[in-house]
Amino acid sequence: MDKSEISLERMRTFVRVAERGNLSAVARELGVGQSTVTRHVQELEDAVGVPLLSRTTRRVTLTEEGSGYYTNCVQILRLTDRSVEEARTSRSALAGSIRISCTAALGVLQISKSIFAFQDLHPDVAIDLSLTDERIDLVQEGVDMAFRLGPLTDSSMKLRALGESRRLLVASPDYLARHGRPTVPQELVGHKAIRMSNVAGSDGLDLQGSDGSRHSVSFDGNFRVDHGLGAREALIAGRGIAPAHHWLVDDLLRQGRLETVLPDYSPPSVPLSLLIVPERSGIARVRLLVEFLSVRVSAMPGIQ
Repeated sequence: MDKSEISLERMRTFVRVAERGNLSAVARELGVGQSTVTRHVQELEDAVGVPLLSRTTRRVTLTEEGSGYYTNCVQILRLTDRSVEEARTSRSALAGSIRISCTAALGVLQISKSIFAFQDLHPDVAIDLSLTDERIDLVQEGVDMAFRLGPLTDSSMKLRALGESRRLLVASPDYLARHGRPTVPQELVGHKAIRMSNVAGSDGLDLQGSDGSRHSVSFDGNFRVDHGLGAREALIAGRGIAPAHHWLVDDLLRQGRLETVLPDYSPPSVPLSLLIVPERSGIARVRLLVEFLSVRVSAMPGIQ
């Protein structure tokens, strides 16, 4: 194959295979058959004249030549995307796609509404919202930005700190009528706790009083769940007491379906951040969405 046959499409396929290390995963991501992905890579290798990828039955990895070629391809594709974006911006046309990853409960109850509002203003922007509580690799999964609750360890991403998410103890009126209402932290012992199985240390509860005092109590129960929306449903059903982000239960508190327990004591707040892939942060639609979401999130219940 002649070098003139090297195309941006084949480069994009090669870059995604290099980043994900799996042909079938890239095929699903691009919405094509695995044979198409294999053909794109093979045609690119034929045009370049050297093997770019080493294939095993379990994983695809870059060869030494492929590693250098991958770096150059990323730069070429980044420049191409930026050039297209600048051309569109010059004509006041904001268009293209953005991929977002978000904790499921936060995405369903809060972020999706902000995305709808953004698309009402910019209908030519397509948004792919992935709801997962797993901390995915943004580059590997082809995601532009991700909302994260809690401490961060990935220093390679651009970080936009959105604030602290305040938490409070809540339970249903029915549960409190049946089991009594605690008046001090020590009275939580013996109550049924709704615990998050994917949160370390959920068998204990740290609280800070309005006077600055700190309290640690054991927190046990017969229901554990790994999803915020599941914990929300358990609270509604009167299964126990749980610490909850204010934005998770704000509507239920206003409706009287849940009540605050120990209002003078609260669990520690949790950092809420937005991570952005550096190579995507300069794209106009991504930059505009980051600013839009930052303002909307700051108005969410319990964000300080």
